[in-house]
Amino acid sequence: MTTMKDVAKRAGVSVTTVSHVINETRFVSDELQRRVFDAMEELHYRPNILARSLRRGETRTIGLIVPDNSNPFFAEVARTVEDIGFENGYSVILCNTDGDLEKEKVYIDVLIAKQVDGAVFIAAGSRQEHLSELTAQGLPVVVVDRDIPQTLADVVLVNNEQGGYEATRHLIELGHQRIGCIAGPSELTPSAARIHGYRRALEENDLPYREELIISGDFRYDGGETTMEKLLSLSAPPTAVFVCNDIMAIGALRAIKRAQMQVPADLSIIGFDNIPITSATSPALTTVAQPITELGVRSMNLLLSRIRNTRPSGDYERIILETELTIRDSCAEPC
Repeated sequence: MTTMKDVAKRAGVSVTTVSHVINETRFVSDELQRRVFDAMEELHYRPNILARSLRRGETRTIGLIVPDNSNPFFAEVARTVEDIGFENGYSVILCNTDGDLEKEKVYIDVLIAKQVDGAVFIAAGSRQEHLSELTAQGLPVVVVDRDIPQTLADVVLVNNEQGGYEATRHLIELGHQRIGCIAGPSELTPSAARIHGYRRALEENDLPYREELIISGDFRYDGGETTMEKLLSLSAPPTAVFVCNDIMAIGALRAIKRAQMQVPADLSIIGFDNIPITSATSPALTTVAQPITELGVRSMNLLLSRIRNTRPSGDYERIILETELTIRDSCAEPC
């Protein structure tokens, strides 16, 4: 294995000079730097980047914790985080918790042991103990898509309440009065806020909030399918359904088709997220678009500013991004 001593011998300089060139710890003339780099290339020498980073108190790595990377929403956020990390010289360690709090705890311990420089955290649940474990280590953390007290970390959210309101109001404006809702897990703030928006739209239009029309799903395809089957089995099923994410809405479309019903002729359906596949479903899905890329960009910009100490310690930000209703073909006036 090629050593720093071999590089020094080939370049005709001291080992100390090679060390200063690699670690940028002292001024070295352009001529000597060129000789060292030429020798490194000729000998195929690769510095121990981890050891060098640890000496500087950094590892150039960022942790990313997500509940389900198979969900296109989280996948797109992850891609944005990775791209920005790469552009800034950071590698990203992806931790997929599958919505399991125990698995989330294990991954947090791993990131702490790996001495990551910071983390983007999308929690599996609403408890804050795991976030506290990260911040207790002095790690910069940005929480995404989960509402937490602003005294713990920077937070980047989407205006889920307004998105739920706009989706429900759109159905009401089409003439629907019996509107069902497939919610996400009740303990997660995105789902709860979307339900609040749904309920506000009903109240503003003097429509009753019916508990039997609200069924909790799990933000997964199968969950959307089974919950839609339950809504369709009601003695008085809804004429339209607001689904709290697009993956469940696609599952709901399958359940409707199996029931030999047509969308939107027999039932209108609207989703939330605007993941790419929604424009290719049959019919194309009307949905509430989240600014997914911007969510990742703003989160990483906050995290990098924390890592670089360019913002006052403890001066946490709470950023709320707006949604936009995307009208396609899955909603129509009730028959």
